Amino acid sequence: MKIGELAKAAHTQVETIRYYEREGLLPETPRTEGNYRVYGSEHVDRLSFIRHCRGLDMTLDEIRVLLRFKDSPHENCAQVNDLLDEHIDHVVARIKELKALERQLKTLRENCRESQQASQCGILTGLSTASLQDHVSATSTGHVHGAHSLKGKH
Repeated sequence: MKIGELAKAAHTQVETIRYYEREGLLPETPRTEGNYRVYGSEHVDRLSFIRHCRGLDMTLDEIRVLLRFKDSPHENCAQVNDLLDEHIDHVVARIKELKALERQLKTLRENCRESQQASQCGILTGLSTASLQDHVSATSTGHVHGAHSLKGKH
């Protein structure tokens, strides 16, 4: 099958398939005389596996490790267990962060219980106050956000 057919079979965008190929998650495929890539059912299976892992919020590096073990079925899977344990810990930490975010948003929502003029909106006032506090905090610590990406650019 051609890439468009693979995309339909795996419910994946063509651009995503090409990205996974560039990242080495999908193996090189043979080409026809017309220079079209030729995919088989094994590509559909692998792509479905990758998409399922991405749906579980796994990183490409985590998926690479899993694919390496999937491609070597006789190896011991202890590292797979470790990887999943670390991923679970990451998810637990993210849930805590999201719950804290939910609390912040609910507190902010309490600042404006009914519709009124935007100049009187407690939510906008709360966001403005918090953003000013963040700015003062960042300035007082001497840290400039984004400065790390500017290395060597003056």
